[in-house]
Amino acid sequence: MDWAIATDIGRVRAINEDSVLGRPPLFLVADGMGGHAAGEVASGIATAVYAELVDAGRLTRDDIVDAVASANARILAAGDRGSRGMGTTLAGVALLESAGDPHWLAFNVGDSRVYRLSAGVLAQVSTDHSEVQELVELGMITAEQARVHPARNVITRSVGSDPAPLVDSWVLPVITGDRLLVCSDGLHGELDDEQITATVSVGDPRAAATRLIELALAAGGRDNVSVIVVDVLAGGRSASEADEDTTPPATLEPVAGKILIDRVPGVSRRA
Repeated sequence: MDWAIATDIGRVRAINEDSVLGRPPLFLVADGMGGHAAGEVASGIATAVYAELVDAGRLTRDDIVDAVASANARILAAGDRGSRGMGTTLAGVALLESAGDPHWLAFNVGDSRVYRLSAGVLAQVSTDHSEVQELVELGMITAEQARVHPARNVITRSVGSDPAPLVDSWVLPVITGDRLLVCSDGLHGELDDEQITATVSVGDPRAAATRLIELALAAGGRDNVSVIVVDVLAGGRSASEADEDTTPPATLEPVAGKILIDRVPGVSRRA
């Protein structure tokens, strides 16, 4: 794999409440909420919980899903110590395997997103947990109307709630040539899918990640914005082989010793 991370405070916010984790085989973006410092604490707790999983070598499908409850409990406990009301979204991908066959596990809570670019086509893998997404699914507004709806920033699930939120997850084949994008809503809130597609399709992961941040800032930069771009360079299936596999694996275990990082990830931060 080749991968890169970029994050920026944006042009309006006083601090960056996003936290990012790029520690193969797991890549995660968390978008904190709760005002000055509190959101940063919540997103930091979430990424720390997942970093501990990677460090311990405990990265099965159940571990990834169960970590949401662990992060939720820690955020609630931290809130009891003075930062009440804080929370975070999260979205990520992890490279796991079943019977020696690698797969991606994509997961999210809230409106941070996972996209996959395959054969030049960008598809949103995750589903937003937001009021406007529910309105879209009910046919009450269009996806384009959702982008400017007054409730577009209201989410229906977050980590740091009582009870703990459900996490959605999807199993994807690992296809050579694919590109994955994990991002906070600071990106897709400023750029539509057509703009994201045109930008993420060009250059290596570092160039694509940097350009996405630049365009989000140029479009207004009204929120913190974070992106992770991951390329599958080799070792995956061909697109035709993936099409033949329609049965999701019963169990997923971490892929170990099969990851090649060709470049140091690029990190862009702007005060």
